[in-house]
Amino acid sequence: MKTTVAILLVTLVALAAAASAQSSKADAERAEAMRVADAWLDAVQAYEHVPAISAGVVVGDDLVWSKGYGTIDAAHTVPATPKTIYSICSISKLFTSIALMQLYDAGRVRLDEPITTYLPWAKVKPLNEDSGPVTVRGILSHSAGLPRESDYPYWSGPDFPFPTRSEIQAKIGEQTALYPAERYFQYSNLGLTLAGEIVETVSAQPYSNYAKANILTPLGLNDTRPLYPTELLGKQLAVGYSALRRDGTRELIKPFDTKGIAPAAGYTSTVEDLGKFASWQFKLLRTGQTSLLRPSTLYEMQRVQFMDPNWKTSWGLGFAVNRRGEKTYVGHGGSCPGYQTQLTMRNADETGVIVLMNAMENPGEEVEGVFAILDKRKGYEFKDATKGVALEAFTGRYSQQPWGSEAVIEPWAGGLVLLRLPSDKPVESMAFLKPKGGDVFRLVRDDGSEAEEFVFQRDSAGKVTGFLHFSNVTQKIAGK
Repeated sequence: MKTTVAILLVTLVALAAAASAQSSKADAERAEAMRVADAWLDAVQAYEHVPAISAGVVVGDDLVWSKGYGTIDAAHTVPATPKTIYSICSISKLFTSIALMQLYDAGRVRLDEPITTYLPWAKVKPLNEDSGPVTVRGILSHSAGLPRESDYPYWSGPDFPFPTRSEIQAKIGEQTALYPAERYFQYSNLGLTLAGEIVETVSAQPYSNYAKANILTPLGLNDTRPLYPTELLGKQLAVGYSALRRDGTRELIKPFDTKGIAPAAGYTSTVEDLGKFASWQFKLLRTGQTSLLRPSTLYEMQRVQFMDPNWKTSWGLGFAVNRRGEKTYVGHGGSCPGYQTQLTMRNADETGVIVLMNAMENPGEEVEGVFAILDKRKGYEFKDATKGVALEAFTGRYSQQPWGSEAVIEPWAGGLVLLRLPSDKPVESMAFLKPKGGDVFRLVRDDGSEAEEFVFQRDSAGKVTGFLHFSNVTQKIAGK
């Protein structure tokens, strides 16, 4: 008996040690990947003239990396950080959808019930006699056939005149459905606005009060609000900017109030808070223990509930759901006057990426880029590489003028990675350099075979100043 117990203890210790070693290896891989991602995002902010970017990576229960780039005020003096507040616009829909599904969990809302059961006034004119009812499931999956917007010009600048709740209610009876229900996908801010109205009606309390009491406060999202905190503008809340103009500048955008559209587009938040939000979802699915929401309910929200006939657009209940390769991603993006944001989660490995910007660029590209860098580094190996080379000596930025802008070199799996900047797709712009001893490296092809040499040069003090590639010199940028 004692022998059996001893063997069991030894086995458990060995398993724990193996798990710890695997975790340490994953941490080291991720740390190197994020050095590259950091350099890439820094270049995105600079080359695309985005005033501020805040980004973060979540793994399981932790925000394992986060950083800010640029400045958040009109005078360009306040640095962006992971605590910077941005309008997250349509990411608001996730909070509204969760609020509604909490009422579903409580048995107070049914998904396939017409929304007029809860909102008798929400009667959009059907497109034809064949149109089915607008249901709760339909508005959450953007398949109800509703128009995209309430019939007001609130996306028009410079003032962005969002309607009040009473104005939305007064107008909806004059609007006609765009499609028969459950026929096509049509993204609809009007639909998720109505979802918020259902939350308010069924809970018998203001929507914002319900969201704070039942989602934001319990999750500790202290910098997330269903409104735009104008008093923090330029202090913690980033000011918003337009798309690039022809002369390379951006116009400062006036603050706005989404009023009645708040459930669909009115929230503001930070990288740190959205990191907590993502971790809550990972934990809920991992543990199977109810916390604000039943795990089975979140699973239903994050699986495909409607597929457009074009087989390209799929949606859950509130969540965008899509496949890239063999991997499934869930989340949402946001686009409001002066802000673009993205939260994307990959439940299979409990990894989430958050990118928030205060300009009209597409953060989805940056989110995909960070995922791609993380995936490229995972398990990457240089076969038969020389060990013990002091790689930090070679890291930094190198000028590629006049043929290109610059390149950054960082440690990578016991060798180096060279990333050409700027780049829309960072992994496609990488070159991998295997150490051969001393200051000599060789380019590694996709099949693992070796190509030409990169020979680094040093000054009299032993500091790396550049490298030779096909007999041509690339200089290191001083101080970088």
